Amino acid sequence: MNKNKYIISLFAVVLLLSAISAKAGQGMALAIDNDSTAIKVSAPDIPETSIIDEVIWVVGDEPILKSDVEVFRMQAEQEGMKWNGDPDCAIPEQLAVQKLFLHQAAIDSLEVTESDISQGVEDQLNRWIQLAGSQEKLEEYQMKSISQIRQDLRDDYKNSQLVQKMRMKLVEDVTVTPADVRNYFKDVPEDSIPYVPTEVEVEIITLQPKISIEEINRVKDQLREYTERVTKGETTFATLALLYSEDSGSARKGGELGYVGRVYLDPAFANVAFNLTDPKKISKIVESEFGYHIIQLIDKRGDKVNVRHILRKPQVTQEAIEQGIARLDSIADDIRDGKFTFEEGATFISDDKDTKNNHGLMSNVSEEGRSSRFQMKDLPMEVARVVDTLKVGQVSKAFTMVNARTQKQVCAIVKLKNRVEEHRATITEDFQVMKAVVLEKRRTDAIKDWLADKIKRTYVRMNDRYKDCEFEYQGWVK
Repeated sequence: MNKNKYIISLFAVVLLLSAISAKAGQGMALAIDNDSTAIKVSAPDIPETSIIDEVIWVVGDEPILKSDVEVFRMQAEQEGMKWNGDPDCAIPEQLAVQKLFLHQAAIDSLEVTESDISQGVEDQLNRWIQLAGSQEKLEEYQMKSISQIRQDLRDDYKNSQLVQKMRMKLVEDVTVTPADVRNYFKDVPEDSIPYVPTEVEVEIITLQPKISIEEINRVKDQLREYTERVTKGETTFATLALLYSEDSGSARKGGELGYVGRVYLDPAFANVAFNLTDPKKISKIVESEFGYHIIQLIDKRGDKVNVRHILRKPQVTQEAIEQGIARLDSIADDIRDGKFTFEEGATFISDDKDTKNNHGLMSNVSEEGRSSRFQMKDLPMEVARVVDTLKVGQVSKAFTMVNARTQKQVCAIVKLKNRVEEHRATITEDFQVMKAVVLEKRRTDAIKDWLADKIKRTYVRMNDRYKDCEFEYQGWVK
């Protein structure tokens, strides 16, 4: 019996040696210790360039892959991002920082709405398509279909929004007083005082070109046809929204808006949406400032409603645009002749709901608050081109532009109310600019302090090749 066991064991060793010898022929080293029965097998070093993917960092229990770094690098190049220092060190660190923010966002139960994600993804996708030249070229460059790119973007965009929300939460209590601003700049050298680019104040009057009754009826007939097809069971509301709705943000989700409060909807749209009770029925045709809609209820939850809708926009004819241009040129002539002021014209003539109650004065809304001053880059492109040719007090000729909120083409005239040439900031004239500098520094310091503490309390492991990197934040190398 023992002899049989010995023969079987010997046979197994021979098979093992044969297999190992074959591997050795493919580059595996084989060594047999003459003084023992141990068999040592060692693999040759594999060049890093031949590794398809690998875990290069671990932050907490979250891995960072080599492929994550390459994707991030590619996206950064497409966006024209620049790095301080070596990208091979800066990119993994940036991803590690994101992991810390995302971990804290999960602890604090921060969320991003599906509608925000969808809109952000499409905006990003459209930018990439413009940079690539076409959808086909983008697919070729990324070696993925547009649907695959969209899905990848969705996760990235959601995470980036959670990171942004977490950063804002961490600094929401950081404040700056006027005394803080004065003390900060009291001993600052002049060449360190911020330079304020040229700023302008602009007033605007817009007119919506007239749309023919025939065109309105054409759009309404389309919506009635959609309602009839759904009612007969020929198709679903979601399918028609995907195919025909001109609200690009919701169309990709079958027209679904997600849970939203009344104040975030057009009043006419909200009145109908919140009065729907039967998910199987479709609303009457609703006119809003965006166009014409039909709406289907999905669900109600407290003071929020979730609906699908199909938006159709009547087309404006070239003749209607030319008539709008002619009328505004006539209004501009009357203003120049002193028959009434631009401000009066804006109040009583303009179709622009955002400015008419402010005598036509455009408002620049940012994180720092609301201001009447714009840098040229912050104005709508069509307005900036015209304003750049005007002197203070001048009224422009009529031109066309796209309303950023309604996405409708409108005719407009503008008046340059004021221009402040580029200059070094002063407390008296540019307090908000100087306050923003101090506030940003305080926020940056608060984020750095939080990260320094978070890094100390978080398990971090990285490949040895990253341990000699010069990182922005200290404490990564344990």
